[in-house]
Parts: sequence; structure tokens; C-alpha cells
Amino acid sequence: MRFGTLAAAMLVTSALAGAAPALAQTWPAKPIRIVVGFPTGGAPDTLARIISEKISPSWGQPVIVDNKPGAGGNIGAETVAHAPADGYTLALGTVGTHSINGALYSKMQYDMVKDFAPVMLIASTPNVLVVNPGVPAKTTAELIALAKSKPGALTFGTPGVGTSPHVAGEMFNSMAGVKITHVPYKGRAMAIPDLLGGHITMMFDNLPSALPVVREGKLRALGITSAKRSASAPDIPTLAEQGLPGFEADSWFAVFAPANTPKEVVAKLNAEFNRIFTLPDVQARLKTLGLDPILGSPEKLASYQRQEIAKWAKVVKESGAKAE
Repeated sequence: MRFGTLAAAMLVTSALAGAAPALAQTWPAKPIRIVVGFPTGGAPDTLARIISEKISPSWGQPVIVDNKPGAGGNIGAETVAHAPADGYTLALGTVGTHSINGALYSKMQYDMVKDFAPVMLIASTPNVLVVNPGVPAKTTAELIALAKSKPGALTFGTPGVGTSPHVAGEMFNSMAGVKITHVPYKGRAMAIPDLLGGHITMMFDNLPSALPVVREGKLRALGITSAKRSASAPDIPTLAEQGLPGFEADSWFAVFAPANTPKEVVAKLNAEFNRIFTLPDVQARLKTLGLDPILGSPEKLASYQRQEIAKWAKVVKESGAKAE
């Protein structure tokens, strides 16, 4: 009897050991969903749609982009955190959803690390400080002087609490010694019309989203948040070279699966994303958009995420920012 029980246990163990490789061989067998915690039109949505366009023909399965905006991207991230760990539901994560929000929100419905399996860090971009053309400030120094002359009167819009533009704005307040009032929106698409209409003063926007509007002359760019000038917009000076040394607040974008997704499936996804983001047409498109592609392993993303969580926790604490 004991021998029979032991043999049965060995058979079960053997079956489980072979289950993951078998899954990886047959996966994907149905549509894949990429959840984006922001509205259409922004950098996260653009990247998800590039992935969708390239994977569908390669794997013969449709890839659906599912926009679930709200709560600084938390709603979308939470959806994936609680999804089945089978590789069919993925998150287009951001610096906000997977490194900043944990420090901003007192209550989170997901753990930024424990509830996810890192797949790949795919791209980064600086934010750019843009103002309505009607604002008299032509430089960052002039904007700071204007803000100091009218404490609390100027406003900065963001795609939501916890997004990189939000924290960039709080960093600006702290480092410049000014008080510019935060006005959160439910996504960039909601904020831009108010900025264009002069209802808010300024905004830190992802460079890919802002560049077309800046080039059309509808907004004025005063500075970017990266340590060095962007190759996509070399004429826009950094904030660091305009009297705010050390100012750096880039956005990054990555793909995450639910925790406990089979490693073989994660590896297959990672290999496909590395292939996609080395394609010449994709690299050219990202450059036009102001996005820098990043290649690498799940381990690289995990390590980078840990560094970013520590960095932004410190920034949030020092700035006093919190979720409204």
C-alpha cells in the first residue's frame, strides 16, 4: 500500500514537471490580452499596439490591447495582478504602476513586486516640461521666477496621481523652491485640451506624446527631464542645465505577467519582445516618437525595478507628495 502511494506521488510529480514545458510548446493557443492602465494615445498605449501588430502575424493569435485607465494606472495593473497566471493576460507597466505608486498610495490592491512576473523592460523616454504659449515664461528660469511671484497660482496637469509626470512636477516644486498646484486628470487625453485651452499652466508630458504638439507650435517646450539632451529633440535643453542640477525623471515601460506564470512562457514572451524591438522599422518608429528601446532579460527588469522603487520612495518622501 505504501509502495502504491509512493508510486502515485512520483507519477504526479513527473506529470507536473512536464506540464510547464508542454504548455510552452502549445502556448499561445488563444488570444493574448495586454492591459494598459491609461487611455489611448499615450506612450504605454502606443507600445502595446506595436507589440500587438508584430506578435499577431508571428504567432497566429490576435493580441488585444485593453485600456483600463484610472488611479494612476493602478486599475489596469490590479487587473493583471489578479488574472490567471497562464501568460494570456499581460500588463504594459510603467514607472508609475510598478515603482512610484507604492510610495504614493496608502492602500494598494496589488504588490508591485510579489504579484508580477517580470517579462521585459522595453523602452524609456524623458518627460518634457511644456507650457501653453500664452504663458509669458520663455525659459525654465523665467517660469520659476513667475511661480515664485505667484505662489500656488500656477498649475500643472498630469495623467493621474503616481504617474511619472506627477512625480516630475513634485520634484520641480521641491528643487526649484516653488509651489505649483497639481491638477490630476484621468489620463493625458483629458489633460491636454485644458493645457491647450490655457486652463492649466504647464505639464510634464512624455516626450513621444508632446513632440508632435510642440512641433505644431501649440505648446512651448522649456526643458526635458533626462540627464542628457534627447537625440529626438536636441534643441530642448535639460532642466539640469537650466539651474536644476541632478534633476532626472524619465519614464520607462515594461511588460509584466501575473506572478507564477510558467518560466517557459515568460522566456518565450521575452524572446519575442527582444525580436520585435530589434526590428529596423520598430526602432525607427520609436526614434521618431522619442522612445529609446531597451533589450534584456526578465532578471534585468527585476533588478531595475528594485532600484527604481528605492529611488522614487525617497523622492516621494522628500517632496511630500501623496495620492489625493
